[in-house]
Amino acid sequence: MLKSQFTVLLNGIQENIQREDTSCRDAIPAKIKLQACLYFLVTGATYRCISQFFLLGVSTISKFIPEVLDAIHDFLKPYIKVPSTEQEWNSIENGFKTRWNFPGCYGSIDGKHFAIQAPPCSGSTYYNYKGFHSLVLLAIVDHDYCFRYINIGASGRNSDGGSFRVSQMLFNSK
Repeated sequence: MLKSQFTVLLNGIQENIQREDTSCRDAIPAKIKLQACLYFLVTGATYRCISQFFLLGVSTISKFIPEVLDAIHDFLKPYIKVPSTEQEWNSIENGFKTRWNFPGCYGSIDGKHFAIQAPPCSGSTYYNYKGFHSLVLLAIVDHDYCFRYINIGASGRNSDGGSFRVSQMLFNSK
């Protein structure tokens, strides 16, 4: 991530994640929260590892990571638009046909497993074929590499097809 991209993201979410200082302690700066969250996303590190790296308590990290992720989601949501009309879908198909010589394609789809600590009593629900517990990120991009759909949270045992099947992405055939 470029410094300029980090700054744009920080400016977009800062008011949602920054807390006020109290008489007992100073609030964790929004910049540190975002850095820790991005470190978590990129490396898949445990909260304990992040705790040691950023010198923050594990319970503190476990409280602000979901908060920062929600803020990032809310900030980036306008940038991810699932086509809703036939004209928009046809525009994507035309882009694949003219740019990549791949007619009939309406998007490129792939999944990524993110390592997690399995929730208690989850059995093999999150255990994937790679040999660890995970959640699946499923994404669809158009001919210009722009995200058109993102789904996060399918259990690791799902394949890309299984993650797609349980996603909210529905195609109407005519």
